[in-house]
Amino acid sequence: MTTFRRHLALRCHWVLLLPALFGACHSVAQSQSIGPEQLIGASQQFLEELVSAHLQRSSIQGRHEVEISRLDPRLRLAECTRPLEFSLQGQGHPIGRLSLRVRCTGTTPWALLVPAHVRLYQPVVTLVHPLQRNSLVQASDISLVEQDVSLLRQGFITETQQVIGQKLTRNLGANQILTPSHLQQAEAVRKGEHVVISAGTGSIKVKMPGEALSDGAVGQQIRVRNLRSERIIRARVTGPGQVEAGM
Repeated sequence: MTTFRRHLALRCHWVLLLPALFGACHSVAQSQSIGPEQLIGASQQFLEELVSAHLQRSSIQGRHEVEISRLDPRLRLAECTRPLEFSLQGQGHPIGRLSLRVRCTGTTPWALLVPAHVRLYQPVVTLVHPLQRNSLVQASDISLVEQDVSLLRQGFITETQQVIGQKLTRNLGANQILTPSHLQQAEAVRKGEHVVISAGTGSIKVKMPGEALSDGAVGQQIRVRNLRSERIIRARVTGPGQVEAGM
């Protein structure tokens, strides 16, 4: 399952030089203060660059949106004589709801927490109609629908081929986003079903008829009765109606 993967560690401060806000900005120099709009603009630029780098580094496909929460319009902070420093608070990746720490280490130091929300939109596998528990998912049952995956706390799946042929673990309704917990591997062999037992190594293989004594998915070990010898053995399910036993 492909799920949304998060690997960017932010241990150090990120420094962003904004000429438009500092020495090169006449309006700021005149007022000798920084207002909420300037802080929002600086925070927006920092996060845009940080998120783009994170998605590229992590090979994540999707579009993103950066939203900086409103700040008190009466806010006024001393103009910083050094470049502002930015860092994420308690977050290892720049996706979802964030708290951005903006810090000035200049002549008149100050620090401020700026709330933000970075949304990441990706196509995720979604049911097009209700399905019952134990149903096998078919291509006609699903579609890819773009969602903000930063809100999908239970996980999600982005590849339809990872879902088709899987069995549902519960009843699900239409438009339900499928998660790994909704799925399990379907049985390739059912209890009481006649199977072909393969045994041998290399090019020398012996096949014999058998009967499955339990259900089994591909890769699972199940008990099988050899219908020729009546012996009960353990064999690994290799496909529908097929098991393999060690010599």
